[in-house]
Amino acid sequence: MATKSAANKAPVLGKQAKADLPSAVFGEELHESLLQEAARADMAARRRGTASTLGRGEVAMTTAKAWRQKGTGRARAGALSVPHRRGGGVAFGPKPRGYAIKVNRKARRRALRGALSVHAARDSVAVLEGSSFEEPTTKRAAEALQKWDARRPTLVVLDNDSVAVPPTTGTVASRVVPSRNFTRPAAACFESNATRAVNVIGLPVP
Repeated sequence: MATKSAANKAPVLGKQAKADLPSAVFGEELHESLLQEAARADMAARRRGTASTLGRGEVAMTTAKAWRQKGTGRARAGALSVPHRRGGGVAFGPKPRGYAIKVNRKARRRALRGALSVHAARDSVAVLEGSSFEEPTTKRAAEALQKWDARRPTLVVLDNDSVAVPPTTGTVASRVVPSRNFTRPAAACFESNATRAVNVIGLPVP
């Protein structure tokens, strides 16, 4: 079901004012097929693809017959490296591979705009001004989210200009807040943005 956002404002954490949201980003109609495609591509890209097994030609096993062909009264047997024998190779086992799924750039951006527009329509987007935090303390970060009564889990996206302190210090100080994920725009994947209950977007320090 397509949803078009009509909300153009979002609350600012720590203040009574509201910030204007650009309609070019938060006014996109939701396309569920693009949303599913982009989320699936993000989850697949996070797979390491390092699972590996040894086939019958790769296991350390003798190439001699288990016993001679005739005269023993037993069924004939060949190589001991076959999959149905103990210590043999794995039949059709996994090998290292990539799980990346290509999504067109325009389709991915349109899906992300649609997800953000749904958040804006549900009032689940907030703005965090970098000037409101002079030092990175976990207590202040937790209080700001608690005053907003943010539902969990929460994704907080901050760029290098969103805080007036070194980004590494701010990220480490905020990392221990329960059920809150703090990340940078380059590290924020589409799936984490679309599946979080609320999103917080940082603004550059003026």
